Amino acid sequence: MKKLVNDPRHVVREMLEGLCDLHPGLALLDGELVVVRAGLPVPAARPVAVLSGGGAGHEPAHAGYVGPGLLAGAIAGDVFTSPSVDAVLSGIRAAAGSTGAVLIVKNYTGDRLNFGLAAELARAEGIPCEVVVVADDVALRETVPPERRRGIAGTVLVHKLAGAAAAAGQGVAEVAAIARAAATELGSMGVALGACTVPAAGKPGFALGEGEIELGLGIHGEQGVERAAMAPADALVGRMLGAILADRGLGAGDRVALLVNGLGGTPPMELSIVARRAIGLLRERGLVVERAWAGNFLTALEMPGCSLSLLKLDDVRLALLDAPGEAPAWPGPGRIAARAVVVAPPAAPLTFGAPGPLAPRLQAAGLAVAAALEAAEARLTELDAAAGDGDLGLSMVRGAAAIRALPEGAWADSPTALAALGEALRRALGGSSGPFYATGLLRAARAMQQGGDWPAAFRAGIVAIAELGGAKPGDRTMLDALAPAAEALEQGGLAAAAEAAEQGAAATAAMTPRLGRASYLGARAVGVPDAGAAAVAVWMRALAGAV
Repeated sequence: MKKLVNDPRHVVREMLEGLCDLHPGLALLDGELVVVRAGLPVPAARPVAVLSGGGAGHEPAHAGYVGPGLLAGAIAGDVFTSPSVDAVLSGIRAAAGSTGAVLIVKNYTGDRLNFGLAAELARAEGIPCEVVVVADDVALRETVPPERRRGIAGTVLVHKLAGAAAAAGQGVAEVAAIARAAATELGSMGVALGACTVPAAGKPGFALGEGEIELGLGIHGEQGVERAAMAPADALVGRMLGAILADRGLGAGDRVALLVNGLGGTPPMELSIVARRAIGLLRERGLVVERAWAGNFLTALEMPGCSLSLLKLDDVRLALLDAPGEAPAWPGPGRIAARAVVVAPPAAPLTFGAPGPLAPRLQAAGLAVAAALEAAEARLTELDAAAGDGDLGLSMVRGAAAIRALPEGAWADSPTALAALGEALRRALGGSSGPFYATGLLRAARAMQQGGDWPAAFRAGIVAIAELGGAKPGDRTMLDALAPAAEALEQGGLAAAAEAAEQGAAATAAMTPRLGRASYLGARAVGVPDAGAAAVAVWMRALAGAV
């Protein structure tokens, strides 16, 4: 197990200490895993205290939602373990005044028992208490009755509604009624791409094959209701939203709030892709998406995956969501608009002359290069991943597609073909490859326009690449394949140039990188050929075979 923890027995306390150190609006109870708002008014002047909690491991929940307009306090247990009755009671005593408290509880047996008993003890002390249970997991709709479903990420929206109602001065019964009504019109469903590791266990809770996912899971690292084959994000969103819409009876004309929740190990890139499809699908079906959020709101440690939550809205709920609220993890109002598309000014179109006698041969050579780059994708990706970011294979495939897309006029003659290739690759290739290839090809085209032959144009292009990147042979870059190829081309033709490029690329395996991302690895990169040099060898060999 690799985690940035000290003693697994102390992770929750140390986590809460760090959270309170970072946020001056939070205070940690001495001797308890309880966070409350710092600087609360005297008990007689306090509004209804909304409290929530549960096992740790769901960060930023639940302490991340403690703040004005949200929770007055949050009670934590050990990782994925309900807090004790005494801890919950301590939280109620610390945060509640004479107006009482509303406890928002996710529907797990331990939470219901411990929060429920603590509420009963608080009532015996004269503190009015209401318990609201959230059971929003629609994945269990065919397994258990509604009252036995799990509470998952949609609970965060109930926190906001109840907290806003309390801040507006509503009484304990009214705040609880608002929260209960919202919980009955809330639906969520999740998907996991892998497991998480509880610090005390030291190993993942389950194992998934490379092409497998878990659909309909809770928030405690458990398996879902179904193991399924991996599918594109749009398909998974469709399946989850379809289940929520059907279960909650939502359709055209309904107003909703959408919560796209990461389970802890999913990057913002993927959550945005999920949000894009979720918003689009809801709009396609005629629903009005009034508010939407995407991020980590209620996680399962470092589990990769996400959940979707939908809450049916009316004017009252929308006003409560929009009411002022401030807490470390609350992301803000979540207002969205129709997708804005800005049309960029078009580039000046390239113009081509009539094809000359070399056009068919030039196009055939270009298509041979494209085919070779496509065939080498996996190998180039593997080489690039060993010392870089692993994107070269995909980048070269995009370059191949750009070559195939060139019109016949682009192959009219040699200078035209080189310039057209430079323009196409400049747009298609990511990272440093695009500028290098575009610069080399454009310089080569200019050399031929000025009367140079192919070897001279090739040499001019290499000089341009060296000037742009500052590299020289021996630095373990694409120049270590290009430079010997240029010398061989001048002396023995394309076949000799391809052989020299291959030998130069192979030789980079013994070189310590001095430029580029691989240079950050130093001697650790030795033993694997440079991916950029290997790509040069691929297309040089293709040219030699085609011409």
